[in-house]
Amino acid sequence: MTANWLRRTAVLAACASAALLAACGSSTVESAVSPTRFVAFGDGLSDLGQNGSRYTVNDGSTNIWTQQLAASYGKTLTTASAGGTSYATGNARIALKPDAAGSNTTRTVTEQVDAFLASNTISQTDVLVISGGTSDVLANYAAFQAGSLTSAQFLANMATAGQQLAAQTRRLVTAGARYVVASGTYDLSRSPLAIGRASTDILGQASTEFNKALLLNIADLGSNVLYVDGAFYYNLLTGLPGNYSLNDGTTSVCTSVDSGAGIGTGTGQVSSARCNTGTLKAGLDYSKYVFADSVYFTPQAQRLFGTYAYDRLRTRF
Repeated sequence: MTANWLRRTAVLAACASAALLAACGSSTVESAVSPTRFVAFGDGLSDLGQNGSRYTVNDGSTNIWTQQLAASYGKTLTTASAGGTSYATGNARIALKPDAAGSNTTRTVTEQVDAFLASNTISQTDVLVISGGTSDVLANYAAFQAGSLTSAQFLANMATAGQQLAAQTRRLVTAGARYVVASGTYDLSRSPLAIGRASTDILGQASTEFNKALLLNIADLGSNVLYVDGAFYYNLLTGLPGNYSLNDGTTSVCTSVDSGAGIGTGTGQVSSARCNTGTLKAGLDYSKYVFADSVYFTPQAQRLFGTYAYDRLRTRF
């Protein structure tokens, strides 16, 4: 398994490097970015509680990576449902409905961008963060498990979804965005879901197909778009947790079962959207773990990725 994740990490890092080559001439060591506003689009990995809770341990801390990124610049980021500019919503797919949990009411990432552009003008000092893919992997994985998709169809769908996220990234640049942070899905072969269901190979391939399609279709946007490689970073975090002052990269910490579809992994499964400090496994220090539930991350893992994104942004523009 270690060889597999290292290979996937190398492939995705190489793709990311290729996508950034177009921007090499404009990179600086000292950041010229002084953001006045952050805007975010995405799924559960970036959801700041659009519908009341976050897909992590809901402990009241800065516990989502986009919030950590904004806070690193001294800026706040709040949900669009509360009047803010974070449109990311749990279970949202890039362009298709229903969402990963079977709901037709969740805004897709495309619809999130629609809503923002309908009433906002992008300024030259805005930083826009667009991410996704995890919910598309989960929705297609459920269909694959049910036998309604072949593995080839599953992977083809993931490539299409990656292209769709690239199209929304391009749309933001066309609308005037000078600074866009784009991120795909992490490598779900590393998740407790994949390990527990013996699905590491197919989920790893699906994650890679999504990210490759995204990268290939934003490669020419390097002067405006920074790709922050979640698959690369979380592979390091889960594979070498001790290097990040963590103890465990494979065990989930929450016990909060959702009787409904929850996070899209099936009914009656643990959902971090229902998780708080009172619904944790006994005796665990959740600040030392990577996973909150079988898919989503703990606050500490989220903060680490947010800091990584900040470092990338600060040194890129």
